[in-house]
This record gives sequence, structure tokens and C-alpha cells, in this order.
Amino acid sequence: MKIIELKENEINISLFSNFNRYQDVKKCWRKEDGQWLLKDVPFVEQWGHEEYEYLVKCLKNTVRTNGVVIGAFDGDDITGFASIEGSMFGSSHEYLQLSSIHVSHEKRGMGKGKEMFLYMAERAKEMGAKKLYISAHSSEETQVFYRGLGCREAQEYNEKLALDEPCDCQLEYVLDK
Repeated sequence: MKIIELKENEINISLFSNFNRYQDVKKCWRKEDGQWLLKDVPFVEQWGHEEYEYLVKCLKNTVRTNGVVIGAFDGDDITGFASIEGSMFGSSHEYLQLSSIHVSHEKRGMGKGKEMFLYMAERAKEMGAKKLYISAHSSEETQVFYRGLGCREAQEYNEKLALDEPCDCQLEYVLDK
């Protein structure tokens, strides 16, 4: 796997022509009365053309606004991607948002997500952040991934992100460990 930082003009719909954003979710974490509960919430997530068009628009904007977008490649095929937004936030301006990290369905479980996450953590440190902020999918598998890397519930919630995705888990990753 080769990780490449992408420029705005390299991000287009054809880049994702062989990428498979599929997830068969069975259980999700939900916060009820201050307690986290693992609940049965079955659904299948499968991105189509509209989702990839929106993704391209968002990733281009990330690069345009001083963020970072990476692609993980096996040969010419993108098998994973991740992005960090370019603006610090939080009461102490210590957070940068890891706005996306995805591995193509057939390539999961091989360490690609971890490698991209650690790469982005280093980039966030270089950009001056003390913590990564992740508004993360609440599925059991996604939370196992983040918790396994040392992420925890965010000490300070980004209210906009929490309102935009009320079922997401608001996490942070401390960069100076």
C-alpha cells in the first residue's frame, strides 16, 4: 500500500470507480441517559453515484481550505482514503477534525485503516493540533476500530458536528502520548 497526499485536481469521481463503501451493520452504540448502550440497529450502507459525487465535492473543499486528503493505493486503485479539515476548533483551539477515513470493503481487516489513521495523526501534529476530533459512525465495528487505536469519547463536543450526525459517537485522539 502506498499513501499519497492528493491535490484538488487529482480528486474526481473516476478515482473512486473501484472503491466499495459497503457495510452490513447489525449493532450500533447509542447514548441514553448518559450511558452508552450497544443496540440492535440493522441496516446496510452502500454508497452510490450521488454519494461519491458529494464525497468528491467535500474532499476538494477540504484541500481548498488548507486541509489534507490522502489516498491509499494498491497499484493504481484507491483502496482507502482519509481527510483532515484545515481549521482548528475547541475552547483551546486544540482540535483538528478527521472528517473521513474509509477502506474499501474487500480490503478491510488488513491494517490499512490503522496505517492511514496514524499517518493522519502525524499530519495533524505537524499542523499544530493537540487532538484529532472524530464524529464517528456508531456501528459496533467502527467503534472497535477507533477504540483499538486509543480514541475515547471527546472531552469537548463540537456541537455542530454532534447536531449534524446525532447518532455518531463524538471521539478524540490525543496526539502527544
